[in-house]
Amino acid sequence: MTILGKTAAGLFWMSRYLERSETGARLVEVGQRMALTRSSSDDEWASVLNTAGVGEGFQAKYGEAVTRDLAIDWMLRDRDNPSSVLASIEAARTNARVVRTALTREVWEAVNESFMTLKAALARRVADRDLSEVLALIRARIAFVRGAMNGTMMRDDRYNFCRLGTFVERADNTARILDVKYYVLLPSASAVGSSLDTVQWETILRSVSAEGSYRHTMGQRVRPRLVAQFLIFDQRMPRSLMFCAEMLCENLDHLAADYGLRGPAHDIADALRQRLKCASVDSIFDEGLHDFLQDFQTRVAALGQQTEMDYRFSL
Repeated sequence: MTILGKTAAGLFWMSRYLERSETGARLVEVGQRMALTRSSSDDEWASVLNTAGVGEGFQAKYGEAVTRDLAIDWMLRDRDNPSSVLASIEAARTNARVVRTALTREVWEAVNESFMTLKAALARRVADRDLSEVLALIRARIAFVRGAMNGTMMRDDRYNFCRLGTFVERADNTARILDVKYYVLLPSASAVGSSLDTVQWETILRSVSAEGSYRHTMGQRVRPRLVAQFLIFDQRMPRSLMFCAEMLCENLDHLAADYGLRGPAHDIADALRQRLKCASVDSIFDEGLHDFLQDFQTRVAALGQQTEMDYRFSL
């Protein structure tokens, strides 16, 4: 049985907002760790805000000057930032409530409990001494919801719309996190290959929970091309671009079977996967990693928009 477009939209966006809230915490951690490797810490935060896509909103409220404390507060809990962690988890709960009958009881309770927990944790500005603990709590609560979904939901169209939302958001977010390092935060070409460069690449791996997996797969030395290769191409790494592209195609194929419909979104997803399959880390670095990541994000955004049209989310 197929579900109505509005229900599909609620499941899709619930999952996107859950993933977005976790990524917000991960980006704050990236900024925090990278700032510790630099003599001037405030410069990094403007770059992190822009990479997260929330820089213009910050400037509209606070002006040009970016400070660490304001940037962290903006990304975690500012009500004027619709992509803050707090706003995202609240939006996830709102969508979950709309589609509550399409969720298992365990998933609804996990979303609702996570919202209440994080709302309390972010009720006031997070003190420096509590930041690491709060960031870990955000990641843990999203993992709690994800576990409930994976453990209790039937593998039908409802589950596939949830998975589509997750991997559209995750694909975009992994590209953004990778772009923080390579394009924006590296201070100069002279730092390439330095201890600073290595520490920052290690930070990127930690931010996507991939440091141990990288060392198991690629060895102990952290090299830019190997990190990029791992986070772009490794099909076993659940936050790599290739893994996300494979999951998007897989879940769209399941929906095509359920609905007897193969729309333009499927072609966009196939082209996205083929783009990765035809590329190599050398060709990407020759093209420019930043340009490649920007193109990837554009394709992912088009896929999300086309999915909404193909499955009539507005109805």
